[in-house]
Amino acid sequence: MTNNGPPKNPHHNRQIHPHHSQGGAHQAGHDVERMTLDDPATEAASGSPDAASAPPAAAEDAHDAIARLVAENVDLKDRLLRALADAENVRRRAERELNDTRQYAVTRFAGDMVSVADNLERAMSSLPAALRRNAGPFKTFVEGVELTEKELLRSLEAHGVKKLDPTGSRFDPHFHEAMFQVQDPSVPSGTVTTVVQPGYAIGSRSLRPAKVGVAS
Repeated sequence: MTNNGPPKNPHHNRQIHPHHSQGGAHQAGHDVERMTLDDPATEAASGSPDAASAPPAAAEDAHDAIARLVAENVDLKDRLLRALADAENVRRRAERELNDTRQYAVTRFAGDMVSVADNLERAMSSLPAALRRNAGPFKTFVEGVELTEKELLRSLEAHGVKKLDPTGSRFDPHFHEAMFQVQDPSVPSGTVTTVVQPGYAIGSRSLRPAKVGVAS
């Protein structure tokens, strides 16, 4: 039996897929790969908390560390200056105490020697002037006593003890003791006019105040 219909195409029943489907799948693969590779940048650009906050936090930590170091440096410098000042004060105080010890160590001994000087002066002042002028052995004795008094005063002065004779000077309560007041218009008020008993000073201190009369 003869089939007069149109000839069958051998490829008629073959399923034809659109060509662009393979291209679309390939393009989709590229898009997925590109999206995967660009995820960190995309995440950073989208404002991810981890990526955006990491640099500011590190900068803040560095700033805090520098601030702490500066504060510690200031504190250490202040402590050093205080320690140096304390050491200098201790050195000066020790030096001053040493000088005072050297200068005033003979205070008690000097006080006893001042009494001896007073007795020699009283002995000389009690002698009549005529006997001092007479030649002979008695005059030699008087001169020997005078030399002894001068040598004693020189020895005391060598150890920082000085005799005070404030006649004509301004009354100083630290070194003078007022026994009485006198009317003397020839001198300013408060001037020492009479010395009843000489005083002595040791260094910058009074060993014994001079007993004086002061003009009113």
